[in-house]
Amino acid sequence: MKSCITISLVEEARGGPFVLWDGLEKSIAFAAELGYDAVEIFAPGPEAIDVESLRSMLDSANLKLAALGTGAGWVKHRLQLADPDAGKREQARAFVRSIIDCAGQFGAAAIIGSMQGPSGHTGDAEAARGYLCEALEDGGSHAAQYDVPLIYEPLNRYETRQCCTVQDGVGMLESLATDNVRLLCDLFHMNIEEADIAQALLQGGKWVGHIHFVDSNRRPVGLGHMQYGPIIDALRQINYQGYLCAEAFPYPDPYEAARQTMRAYRYWTGN
Repeated sequence: MKSCITISLVEEARGGPFVLWDGLEKSIAFAAELGYDAVEIFAPGPEAIDVESLRSMLDSANLKLAALGTGAGWVKHRLQLADPDAGKREQARAFVRSIIDCAGQFGAAAIIGSMQGPSGHTGDAEAARGYLCEALEDGGSHAAQYDVPLIYEPLNRYETRQCCTVQDGVGMLESLATDNVRLLCDLFHMNIEEADIAQALLQGGKWVGHIHFVDSNRRPVGLGHMQYGPIIDALRQINYQGYLCAEAFPYPDPYEAARQTMRAYRYWTGN
């Protein structure tokens, strides 16, 4: 298992659960100084990423790009994949494809989280799930050209009425025609929704494609009440070899949050 840390470039999300906020150059250099293997970037859109500049920064720091988030599609542009309006759904799918195209140049995945909709508790749940499945079919097929999966994140009940558990997520992915979508298992959301986080990961098995490594209160690992021993054991049992990525509040500040996560990562993985 490899280490990873989030970098946000989206001012509208400032104060949210992303660790580093001071631009790509400074954040990448700091991540490298602490020994991280990769970064996950939350950008306003693909136009915010200068591919050659980012490639140079990553190469100089000996870091990988693990993933690009699509959340700004909702947070900044108010696009969601389950919108009742067909034209807006297509705009949302096009935004996701643009992030896939950017991430794919680095052999990295795109993540669908808050764009899955609906964020509220109104509307036709069955129709919303159908629209989400259509978007995952589209995005999973589009990502295949880069030999990377599309990553889908179940969220807790207060953030979506789509998939809230690993089991529900697996069921949805198994229903798709594409085999190129995997689950992002975020320990914060799982702490709310799963009766047993380790058991849920075991049930997720081959579908587990990315981990958000965070504590029960969305602070960095070690600053809440999460029990990590069974979680790490479960990940080893399913032969998970992906990233443990810090998507946490920058508590008490971004730099100490990054240090704390790395200390915890080394303790729990022995790396």
